[in-house]
Amino acid sequence: MTQLHGHHVVSGSELRATFTDMPGPEGHPGWLRRRLLHGIVLVLLVGVIAAGIVGAIAVMNGTIRLPSAAITQTPATLCPTTVFDYTPNNKVSVNVFNATGRAGLAKSVADQLTARGYKVLGVDNTTTSYTGTAVVVSGSSGQAAAFNIQRNIAGTDYYQDQRSNASVDIILAPGFSTLVDAGLVDNTPGKLSCPREDQRIADNSKQPIVPTSK
Repeated sequence: MTQLHGHHVVSGSELRATFTDMPGPEGHPGWLRRRLLHGIVLVLLVGVIAAGIVGAIAVMNGTIRLPSAAITQTPATLCPTTVFDYTPNNKVSVNVFNATGRAGLAKSVADQLTARGYKVLGVDNTTTSYTGTAVVVSGSSGQAAAFNIQRNIAGTDYYQDQRSNASVDIILAPGFSTLVDAGLVDNTPGKLSCPREDQRIADNSKQPIVPTSK
């Protein structure tokens, strides 16, 4: 034992012996359990990150479709659900547009409607991607009148625009042939008809190209 001025001086051999006798972390109670738990947490974390990356790639590639995405792809119905009485013909004002390419058709149909008591505001030619019988267009205040027109022209498709008056536009499409016989017109209450997709030409338009009222 070495002393200096009455104080004990620790030698190198004593210091090494002291640290050699101290237990390492492996000998600490619970050390193995903590190491095991730490390893499990790391594995789970890596798994979650990997699953998130794979899932994100799958969604981007369209392999996985989220429920909300599927819902937004379903077209919502825009057809009015109101039940209308049959408005008398003489209370209905119309514009007649010819989109068939057949010369004189708008004037011919306008004359027939006039004979049935309708007020014809004007006739003109136009174009449309719609391939059914005809498109019937009105504002919200003209829906009852539009219902009347749909009963006189079978197989039409109704669309609503922003006009404030009760006038109705009739766009005669390539599928038009003739008016319903005056004696066979159904004048019982009913709803507007909006077939839409069944009568659309194969193009990228969301809806037929229809003119606004003059």
